[in-house]
Amino acid sequence: PMALVELARFANAHEAELARGRLESLGIHAVCFDSSMNIGEGIGFLIPVRLMVLAEDREEALAILGDALP
Repeated sequence: PMALVELARFANAHEAELARGRLESLGIHAVCFDSSMNIGEGIGFLIPVRLMVLAEDREEALAILGDALP
């Protein structure tokens, strides 16, 4: 079985989706978790959006995103 691991947590869904798209464009499967829960930005209720990748892709994904990660 392929296990997903957390790569990073983002304060908003937009930033998480940009990072996910960058990884996907380079052939690394990535998924955003909790995007729909991230609805209270600006009102004090904020659940981070988690960017998930396959465990075997984690190191490569970190190298690709580098300073773009929070």
